[in-house]
Amino acid sequence: MSIAVTLLPEPTGEVTCASCAARCCRLTVMLLTDTGVPERFIEYDDWGGETMAQGDDGWCLAVDRNTMLCTIYENRPLICREFEMGADECLTERAAAFA
Repeated sequence: MSIAVTLLPEPTGEVTCASCAARCCRLTVMLLTDTGVPERFIEYDDWGGETMAQGDDGWCLAVDRNTMLCTIYENRPLICREFEMGADECLTERAAAFA
C-alpha cells in the first residue's frame, strides 16, 4: 500500500531554510560524530547519548529564532549536514509545518 503525500506551497514559493517553519530544527538530533558542536548545545539522553539541546518549546537551541538560521552551521551535527534543504525529508517536514 502506498500513501500519497501532498506538499503545500511555501509561503515565499522558494525552498530555503530562512523562509521555513524549520520543523527539522525541532526533531531530536543525536550527535553521532564529533563535529565540534559547542558544549552549551549538548544534552544527554536517559542512556547517556548526546543530543542537540532543545528549549522548552522543542526548538534546537542553536537556531537563531530571528533569522531561522543555524548559529553553529560550520559545526552542525552529521544528521543536520545530511538533512539537505529541498530533499524529500525536508519537504515532508515542511509540509507537516503547514498542515
